[in-house]
Amino acid sequence: MTERLFNDGDGSGSGSGSGSGSGDHGDERLPAPRFAYGRVTWKEIAHLLANLPVSLVAFTYVVMVVFAGGGLAVTVIGFPLLALGLVGARWSGRLERARARRLLGVRIEEPSPLPRRGGLLGWLWRTLKDPVAWRTVLYDFIRLPWGILTFVTTLISLFVLWPVLPFLARWMTDVDRAMVRGLLSPSDELERRIAELESDRGVVVDTAAADLRRIERDLHDGAQARLVNLAMGLGLAKEKLLDDPDTAAVMVAEAHGEVKLALQELRDLARGIHPAVLTDRGLDAALSAVASRCTVPVRVEVDLAERPAAAIEGIAYFTVSELLQNVSKHSGARSAGVAVWRAADRLLIQVEDDGRGGARLDGGTGMKGLAERLGAVDGLFVLDSPVGGPTVVTAELPWRDRSDDQPAPRG
Repeated sequence: MTERLFNDGDGSGSGSGSGSGSGDHGDERLPAPRFAYGRVTWKEIAHLLANLPVSLVAFTYVVMVVFAGGGLAVTVIGFPLLALGLVGARWSGRLERARARRLLGVRIEEPSPLPRRGGLLGWLWRTLKDPVAWRTVLYDFIRLPWGILTFVTTLISLFVLWPVLPFLARWMTDVDRAMVRGLLSPSDELERRIAELESDRGVVVDTAAADLRRIERDLHDGAQARLVNLAMGLGLAKEKLLDDPDTAAVMVAEAHGEVKLALQELRDLARGIHPAVLTDRGLDAALSAVASRCTVPVRVEVDLAERPAAAIEGIAYFTVSELLQNVSKHSGARSAGVAVWRAADRLLIQVEDDGRGGARLDGGTGMKGLAERLGAVDGLFVLDSPVGGPTVVTAELPWRDRSDDQPAPRG
């Protein structure tokens, strides 16, 4: 959470006084009085005078909508009404932050929006347990007596306590600033991070579901269909084995070829899930194998003294694999390069090509999906692809020791 206090002038003007005393004192320019009225002071006074009507409206809203929804919680409409009231409370907090920013110079980040997924029930549950909305409800509830006090004090001071009103205004608005910071700002970085991780979890789930559908489709359309044809061919060969052994031999030979093709398809499918070379020999060998299948020459440089966790290796492998597929299909490049290295606690990947460039995250080449997958594991994805090339993609992943993958020894 970042917070800045903007002060557009402390309102102190310069005053001058002419002394009539004799001697070497002459005329003196007196320092501006501390309680001088300036733009900031008038903004603070305006804020304090607006406290009463604003807090009265907010308090009435809280009592009528939120408390009514809570009272009707035993009925069907109670929880939806309460959720709608909390949504309105969020908007109330947004307006109060804007007022504090305009009149008090307090700038606070807006809280993260609630994730939009899970249907009506998911939205209802997330809204009912939204800490931002509930803190705004508390803010609106306790502000009414404070709004009355500040309004009356400021109004009286305008006519009775004029010389000390700037001091009173500063003290009272400091209390307002403290309440805005304490109740209307995001809870802390943890709350924001939790919201991000919840959103990222949805990306991971969607990606995993898409991968499962792809595997199922590949099995159904590829190896499964080939094995069905193989079983039928062997059945026909068995029937002809005695009557027409020559034809049966030809059919068995064809079935043998089908077996080889089915095995190759299964190997390709297994490589798409997690290649054996990655498990056995690490990123250097696995990425070299991927580069050898690219339609353009690819130089591979892997500078790793040790291996990261298996999950990080897998993500790095598939990121490079998909990027090199894009190079083959879309770039028109003559050459490409892959570099992998470690910097502190991050695994860095860079894939570049000398193609036509112009790649975009929303260009239909899977770049957006890659960025979302890396973001889901606290990674980064940066695309630099001016029209005319070259295209450089830089990806970062968190480094995790391979020992993290090993189960703890049993005592």
